[in-house]
Amino acid sequence: MTTRLPAALLAPVLLVQGAGVRRRTPVLPEAAGPRSGVVPGEAPALTVAVLGESPAAGVGVATQEDALAARFADALAGESGREVRWRLSARTGTTAAQALGRLVPGLAGPPADVVLVFLGVNDTLRLRGRAAWRRDVAALLGALAPLTAPGGVVVLAGLPDTGRFPTLPQPLRGVLGRHARALDGELEALVGPGVRHAPAPPLDGPGLFAEDGFHPSTAACRIWAGELARVALHP
Repeated sequence: MTTRLPAALLAPVLLVQGAGVRRRTPVLPEAAGPRSGVVPGEAPALTVAVLGESPAAGVGVATQEDALAARFADALAGESGREVRWRLSARTGTTAAQALGRLVPGLAGPPADVVLVFLGVNDTLRLRGRAAWRRDVAALLGALAPLTAPGGVVVLAGLPDTGRFPTLPQPLRGVLGRHARALDGELEALVGPGVRHAPAPPLDGPGLFAEDGFHPSTAACRIWAGELARVALHP
């Protein structure tokens, strides 16, 4: 059974629950601070580009230095010993289809050795179909190819399990959790030469959610960034 059929059957309940979640959930800003930086280390430097939706933009933490992109750069430098030069293009509410026009132009710069793609939560909330989602991400990978250095790697960050988000009530939580797992399976299917998938770690422990119960906290960003760096550096 697809995730969209249960969603259709439960539509009246899900609509009411969704409206309630939006009404009571605080709207947090994107993290303040520079969206590029350099982490000291040995030469040759690693060039890193990060593209994504609200978690990549740092919603849930105060400053970019505690957000996923900078933490990812820190983790890469710590794991490799190399200098890391990173840049970020991210915007709250972006879907995979919208990323082509909204985010890819913001990554202009030297070809990146590592490109991190952090999308899927908004597609999950919109119940984007699996085939359409896979087409959207495949098109995005095509657009990112010229921005990726020869021998570089694109890391597709796995979707977090929305079925664990404390702000979401049942049955909405269950429906979205199943759909997130389905879309994540499509990301895995896109793995190939130069493309890796990094499953999201479990992030439902104490202190791992921001105050909205939806976005990752500073501690969660640190954990997640470490997992992403390991996948980026070790095939």
